[in-house]
Amino acid sequence: MLGGDLLIYLVAGLAFVALAGLGFVLTGDGGDSAVKRAKQIQEGRNGGKANQKQDATSQRRRQTQQMLDKLREQDEARRKSLVPQDVRGKLLQAGLDIKPEVFWAVSAGLAVAFALLAFISGAEGPPPIAGIEIKSRPAMIIVASIVGFLGVPRWVLDMMTKRRYKKMTAQFADAIDIIVRGVKSGLPLTECLRIIARESPSPLGNEFKTLTDNIQMGTTVERALQQFYKRVPLPEVNFFVIVLTIQAKSGGNLSEALGNLSKVIRERKMMREKVKAMSSEAKASAGIIASLPFAVGTMVFMTTPSYMMELFVKPTGHMILFMGAGLMFTGITVMRRMISFDI
Repeated sequence: MLGGDLLIYLVAGLAFVALAGLGFVLTGDGGDSAVKRAKQIQEGRNGGKANQKQDATSQRRRQTQQMLDKLREQDEARRKSLVPQDVRGKLLQAGLDIKPEVFWAVSAGLAVAFALLAFISGAEGPPPIAGIEIKSRPAMIIVASIVGFLGVPRWVLDMMTKRRYKKMTAQFADAIDIIVRGVKSGLPLTECLRIIARESPSPLGNEFKTLTDNIQMGTTVERALQQFYKRVPLPEVNFFVIVLTIQAKSGGNLSEALGNLSKVIRERKMMREKVKAMSSEAKASAGIIASLPFAVGTMVFMTTPSYMMELFVKPTGHMILFMGAGLMFTGITVMRRMISFDI
């Protein structure tokens, strides 16, 4: 009887252990699955947040790039609009206080003078060289008139404009320093501009005098600065206009901003001089190479004129001269682009 009860208890215990083990196994697997599922959900959420963050960053980058492209296009369009298409604008940028009618009258006078010189030289006729007589042609008079009317006046105007820009670039950093010291001492901006107009030499003093006169006549500072940049389309003036425009709209420390601008302009000037010094050897080599054909031709003409005159009196020589001029122009253009640096 006791053995039967013991057997029953043993079977019951084993059955309980088996059921408990089965339940533990099933419960443990379910917990691991739940934990794994929770981890997967959490990783999915984190991954979604990371993807959202990455998408937002990419979108901001695209928007920034689009804004920069738009600003670049606007700046290029503004620079193109600042290039004067009429004679009045070119005279204004060259610093000449004359009317366009006077410029055209001077150009017409030069055209007549060049045509008369060509006509006189063709009428008298140069002495025969090596037995070959040279006769002038009407085309020579026409070319001389075009050169006198369109070529020489515009070349002189461009040369005067470049010289004026060079002087203003050299004086501009000192003018900004005057504004910085004046603002630090408590003077208003307009008074600092008047000091520059009075104390600075020409051409910078004249431009600042025009700027202050426009402001006194009721023009807003922003519009007066834009007119200033239109008269003098230099990068330094553009930086100056941008700094003053931003400061007028948003405020800030004007002396610090202009001090940084003065430092940048001086560094640009130093870099420009450094590049000029480093490229001087290449420019000298290019000048020697470009002048060598003319020097050799002159020497050959002085020793044997008849040999060189074949190029000017025969159609084959004309074709050779035309091809040589084209090759020389191409070579000089390529060398100029290789040694020119826009800073």
